[in-house]
Amino acid sequence: MMVPAALLLLGALTAVVAPRMLARADWPDREPVVALWVWQCVVAAVLLCCALSMTLSAAAAWQAVRGHVFAPAPSAVVEAYALGVGGPWAATTAVTLACGGLWTVAMLVREVARARARRRRRRTELLVRAPLLPGEATGNDRLMILEGERSDAWWLPGAAPRLVVTTAALRRLKGRQLDAVLAHEQGHAQARHDWLLHCSGALAGGFPQVPVFAAFRDEMHRLVELAADDMASRRFGRLTTALALVELNEDRGVFGPAPTDRAQVPQRVHRLLTPPDRLTAGRRLRLTAAAALVPVVPVMVAFVPGLRALG
Repeated sequence: MMVPAALLLLGALTAVVAPRMLARADWPDREPVVALWVWQCVVAAVLLCCALSMTLSAAAAWQAVRGHVFAPAPSAVVEAYALGVGGPWAATTAVTLACGGLWTVAMLVREVARARARRRRRRTELLVRAPLLPGEATGNDRLMILEGERSDAWWLPGAAPRLVVTTAALRRLKGRQLDAVLAHEQGHAQARHDWLLHCSGALAGGFPQVPVFAAFRDEMHRLVELAADDMASRRFGRLTTALALVELNEDRGVFGPAPTDRAQVPQRVHRLLTPPDRLTAGRRLRLTAAAALVPVVPVMVAFVPGLRALG
């Protein structure tokens, strides 16, 4: 039972140390795509620690599970894990972690269902606000103009995804600013940022007492916007993208002293206007490779006793 305990300890250590290291680093804002990858690897490592600990604890508690897990392994490998000394704690640990896994899946299903319900509600509202004329067929236009007094633009995913822009936003967006807004929203769609937000929201909502999951959700919301800003700025320039952000959000009070739900917009505009130096390609590659190794560590810890027995 030492290996399941070591895996849980490793998962807890990763959950505590990794977010603090990322919070102190100065490169995530400079390389949001790399930071997104690192965060995913950290959370994957934590979840993998729990899954492996659950599997080995179940193998220690129940002979039937042990037979499936160690079916092709020689007896020396099974003995190396000392599965018979777990006692009642093995079953308790396995059941607790299994319940946590089922709860995570349930939260993810709920998150996806809520997102789909919001999309259906928005599509229904669009049909009410912009009904089809008699004889008009539903088009596949990527851009939809909506009458509105407030500047707004959003990407509506689905079978026929489209960018919805209000007439107030069209009056404010000048030149290629509308193209920058479209590129920003397409960046979200191409990178499937919605699934990152679903997964992070499910973990944070299902386990609100776990700080790493709350930090994961907050950072996903922030970093996906920075990554989409970079995609738009590479095509249409940083100044154009920054001005588009200002035009869309100026009447929302986000540039005032009072905090709002879009308090990160001023920081995003400042980042676009004063771009930080990007990391070198070599350092980006090293960070990506190092992050990819983080989920490998729990796998190695789980296999060490077996590999020693075989060696």
